[in-house]
Amino acid sequence: MLQQLRIDRREPEPRGGAARTVGGIVAAIVLLALAGGIWWFLRGGRAIEVDTATAVAPAAGSTGPQSVLQATGYVTARRQATVSAQITGTLTEVLIEEGEHVEQGQVLARLEDTAQRAALAQAEAAHRAAQAQLAQASAQLAQDRRDVARAEELLGRQLVSRQAVELARTRVETQSALVESQRRQVDVAAASVAAARVQLGYCTVTAPFAGVVIAKAAQPGEIVSPLSAGGGFTRTGVGTIVDMGSLEVEVDVNESYIHRVRAGQPTEAVLDAYQDWKIPGRVIAIIPAADRGKATVKVRVGLDQKDQRIVPDMGVRVSFLEAARAADAAPAEPPKGVLVPATSVVQRDGRSVVFALDGERARMQPVTTGQAYGDLRLVEGLTPGARVVVAPAAEFADGARVQPRAR
Repeated sequence: MLQQLRIDRREPEPRGGAARTVGGIVAAIVLLALAGGIWWFLRGGRAIEVDTATAVAPAAGSTGPQSVLQATGYVTARRQATVSAQITGTLTEVLIEEGEHVEQGQVLARLEDTAQRAALAQAEAAHRAAQAQLAQASAQLAQDRRDVARAEELLGRQLVSRQAVELARTRVETQSALVESQRRQVDVAAASVAAARVQLGYCTVTAPFAGVVIAKAAQPGEIVSPLSAGGGFTRTGVGTIVDMGSLEVEVDVNESYIHRVRAGQPTEAVLDAYQDWKIPGRVIAIIPAADRGKATVKVRVGLDQKDQRIVPDMGVRVSFLEAARAADAAPAEPPKGVLVPATSVVQRDGRSVVFALDGERARMQPVTTGQAYGDLRLVEGLTPGARVVVAPAAEFADGARVQPRAR
C-alpha cells in the first residue's frame, strides 16, 4: 500500500492555461515593440525625405485675377468625323494610319470600282448614241425645210398643189418636234453620265477637312457601308479625323454657382496630364440647358493656346477668374496671410493644418484657409518665409523628423 501512495512523476502536468497566458504576453510584447518602432521612426528615427515650399506674402495687385469658381471637365473637339464611304463596297486600299495629319480632300481609302467604271462606260456610250441620233434628226429637218422652200416656189408658178405645200410644212413641224425630243434624250444621257461619274467618285474616300487621324477602323479587303449591318462583318467607317484647331473644353458647373459664370469671362485651364501648365482661355458660351440628374449646367471654354500635347478627352480643371480691375481703380490692399501650396494644407481632427519645419522636425501648425490662387492657397497662422511640407502623408505625425528632398 505504501508503493501505491508513490507519486508518478513521469505523467505530464496540465499546461493549457499556462501556455495561453505566455502566448498572450509574447503577443503584447511584440505589439508594443512594433508601436515603439513606428513611434521611433516617425519621431526620432530615420529622417523622412519630404518636399518643402516657402510661405510668401501676397503683394498688393500682384496675385492677378482671383478664381471665383473651379470645375472639372474634358477636352472636346468641335470638328470630329468618322469618315465612311457613301456606298457599300470592298476596300482595296486604306491610305491612313493613326497619328497621321491629313489635308482637306486627301484620299483616305479606295473601294473596288469595276462595276462603277462599267456603268460609266455604258452611260457615255448611250450619250454618244443620243448625240448621233440628234445629228441625224437635225439633218432630216434641214432637208424638210429645203423641200418646203421649193414647194412654195413651185406653188407660185402653179406647178404643184397647195396640199403638197401643206404636207411639206407638216413634215417640217414634225421633224422639228423630233429634233427637240432628241435634244432632251441627249440631256438625259448626259445626266446619266454625270450620275455614273458620281457613283465612281463614291469609290474614293477623301478627308472632309484637315486634321489628325485618331483611329483607323478598317483594313483592305473588308466591306464598308454607310449603313449599320448585323453580324459584325461590315464596317461603318474607315477612320476618325479630328480638327485639332477646334479643341475646346466642356465643364459641368453646379447650377448653384452658375451665376458666377458669364460669356467672355477669363479662365485658366490645367490639364490632368500637365499639372504645371496653365492655359489661358475664355468662356465661349453657357449651354441653356441643365442636367436634372447631376444638377449641373454645361459650359464651353475656349483655349487661347493650342498645342500638340492637348488631345481630345483629356481631363482638365478650369478656374473661372474674376474680371480684371479697371485701369484707374485704386490698387487693392494685399490680403492677410501667406501663400502656400494648396497640397500642403491637410485636415487633422477636423482642422486645417500645415506641417512647418522647425529644425529637423515638422511641427503641426493650425491655419485658417482663405482664397485660392491657382495652385496656391492663402492661409493665416504662418509667418512669411516659413517652410512647409508639401503633400504630407496621412500618417505624418507632429514632431516627425524630416529631411528636405534635394532638387
